[in-house]
Amino acid sequence: MGLQLTRGGEYAIRAMTYLARYPEGHVASLRDIGRAQEIPESFLAKILQSLVHAGLAVSQRGAHGGFALARPAEQITMRDVIEAVDGPISVNLCTLDPEECKRSSTCEVHKAWLRAQEQLMDVLGGVTLKSLAPQPVA
Repeated sequence: MGLQLTRGGEYAIRAMTYLARYPEGHVASLRDIGRAQEIPESFLAKILQSLVHAGLAVSQRGAHGGFALARPAEQITMRDVIEAVDGPISVNLCTLDPEECKRSSTCEVHKAWLRAQEQLMDVLGGVTLKSLAPQPVA
């Protein structure tokens, strides 16, 4: 298996994009999100808990409870969502922690990994939930 986003990261993006399609403050149930995005509810509950803990989503208890974005969709990026669920994104161990690799200061490949890492972070940090869900649901 190659370099790939985890299933949790993918599901988190799908769930947050779903929430971003609604007006600010709209609360969606776990069941509605799971059904609409084809995500198992037990897994989705854990993902949403991570997103709430990271301050990207909020939860409301009760009969009309559920989940909503914690801030406007234009202020939440794909990078924010993925890192909330999966932790720091890294194309290679030496980009995550260069001190772990004793060769990083002299390695030509390390420089290429750093460029790849920078470009990946630029893309993921530049794509907002609003751009992924431009059509609000009334």
